Amino acid sequence: MKFGKKVAFYTLGCKVNQYETESIKKQFLEEGYEEVSFQEKADYYIVNSCTVTSIADKKTRNILSRAKKLNENSVVIITGCYAQTDGESLLEKDYIDYVVGNTNKTEILKLVRSIEEKKETGKVVSHNIFDDHEYCELEFATMREMSRAYVKIQDGCNEFCSYCKIPFARGRSRSRKLESILTEIKILTGEGYKEIILIGINMGVYGEDLEEGKNFEDLLEAVTAIEGVERVRLGSIYPDKINDRFIDIMANNSKMMPHLHISLQSCDDEVLKLMKRKYGTNLIKDRLLGLKEKVKDLEFTADVIVGFPQEKDENFQNTYELIEKIGFSDLHIFPYSDREKTVASKLSGKVDGNDKKKRTKKLECLRKEMERLSKEKNINKKTKVLVENIKDGYAHGYTENYHRIEMIDSGYKVNEIVEVEMYLEEGRLYGKETKKI
Repeated sequence: MKFGKKVAFYTLGCKVNQYETESIKKQFLEEGYEEVSFQEKADYYIVNSCTVTSIADKKTRNILSRAKKLNENSVVIITGCYAQTDGESLLEKDYIDYVVGNTNKTEILKLVRSIEEKKETGKVVSHNIFDDHEYCELEFATMREMSRAYVKIQDGCNEFCSYCKIPFARGRSRSRKLESILTEIKILTGEGYKEIILIGINMGVYGEDLEEGKNFEDLLEAVTAIEGVERVRLGSIYPDKINDRFIDIMANNSKMMPHLHISLQSCDDEVLKLMKRKYGTNLIKDRLLGLKEKVKDLEFTADVIVGFPQEKDENFQNTYELIEKIGFSDLHIFPYSDREKTVASKLSGKVDGNDKKKRTKKLECLRKEMERLSKEKNINKKTKVLVENIKDGYAHGYTENYHRIEMIDSGYKVNEIVEVEMYLEEGRLYGKETKKI
């Protein structure tokens, strides 16, 4: 037992990173380390980094610098995507002691043991991410949010979109074995979790690298068949991974929640081609509008990049108009920024910063209007809400189509599913209880 040894964790980026931090944390707690908040003095600070944008890189560096100021004698370790892609340059920072890439995330405790035993060890612990051909199993330490649990099913990406560093940080697509996924979910349902959120880097390609002959749709059917699973959500999906069978599952399986987060990026054919996305606007319209037609009360959210190299006003307008036609309840809008070593960073025709700001502002106005319309559509409708927390006289949770909702607390319990009738006040959705499930 490591009595007196304190460790603090900080996670940036996606739910996959957060899931992996939980597994690392579990190892340390089982070894006897005490977890403290990142604002407290600790012996070890472990930062799980993101590198999806230049802003994420900068934020990671700021967090690491802050750790050393809290305790100059501490050991500061960076892991994650930024550590994988820029390990050597990060080690030049005097506030970073060790760099551990994604390839060696599970070995951080082993590294700390070596440090404490004063054994010689390298400052950079990583290897070529493309040497990883199989999914790396983590200890079952699933990220939980009161009543919802995240389960990682896949890692890596084979798409190599022109703007993206993630394949260099995560490697090729690697699927987790179906049996392992189902075992973890059965453990979670045994603990009382009713909602499972499946996450991965590119989930739609699940199973393509496995000999089991199972694909993403097989996985969804297997997960929803588990007794105790009442709600299933997906982290995100590419438009071209939405096939007819997927649509049928969404439309006909009541456990699949009617919300999808779409990795969209653009709705213009010229820009999509420059991005090296493997689909065009016709597919986007066909798949997303087809889903809305067949899945009751379905809502979409999406990621969109604004100001991609060579994006002209008319290209942006195409994106704007198709997004408006499809209708989204929310957008995550990212002004384009160069990522080193990517194809897009070498493209000519960079968009002026002021033009990017104007387009971002215009799309943000559309986002707010679509959000308003989406909420108004739900007025007087009934929906089921999984109670996630109770605070200041209100219970909070998400509707089936992923609207945040508040309900006056009338003796609710966390993890309880209730049916409510929705109403709108000052732009916020509220629910009036009709019955408990």
